[in-house]
Amino acid sequence: MTDRDIERILERAASVADRVPRPILDRITRSIHSSLVPVQPLPATWTLTLVLLAVCSAVAFVGAARLGFLGFQALGLLERVTILPVLVALMYVTAREFVSYWIPASRHYLAPVALVVLVSATLLFVFAALFHDYHAERFLSAGVVCLSVGVAHAIPAACLAAWFLRRGLLVEVVSGAAMAGAFGGLSGVAVLELHCANLEAPHILLWHVGVVPASALAGALAGWAIIVRRGRAVTG
Repeated sequence: MTDRDIERILERAASVADRVPRPILDRITRSIHSSLVPVQPLPATWTLTLVLLAVCSAVAFVGAARLGFLGFQALGLLERVTILPVLVALMYVTAREFVSYWIPASRHYLAPVALVVLVSATLLFVFAALFHDYHAERFLSAGVVCLSVGVAHAIPAACLAAWFLRRGLLVEVVSGAAMAGAFGGLSGVAVLELHCANLEAPHILLWHVGVVPASALAGALAGWAIIVRRGRAVTG
């Protein structure tokens, strides 16, 4: 195909467009204009991040207040001034990454798997340095309870965060949902640190830290289910 052939095709297409009646074009224009509404820009990324940090902290505080601050009372001063700031810092990092997934073209510094590994490794390091009682009484029964409590509090934290970011656009649904789960998981860990008085190292290292990967996995599965349901709706 030569350049002249391409020009003829373009000219032919333009001539067809010119034959569209003007009233039809006016109706199309009016219908488009009627559906246009002003959109308020999203707040700055740092604002969204701080709001999510407040949401995560609020869920943790309310959950611990309902269950009792037995864990906080059992912790020593060193554990309190170490664990709580570390949790807040990890919440901030996770919230920042979570926000980036709801704003198209934002830069992602950490993939969901990398973020979960970073958060889990940090918590394991801090807890291993602080807790040295390696007795394991009622390891499985007590552990399953704590894991369930942590994930149960991760769900509302993740859902509230997603609701707050609803004006954004989640392009990568599975990755974004996994981020939401990891973010909520930190709220669940905070609840456990404030409530659980079991200071045995094996219990904390496995069942408390395990809330983060378990919640991230649950979020990823929820995102995958959303994609499957959307696909069925389109094909159906």
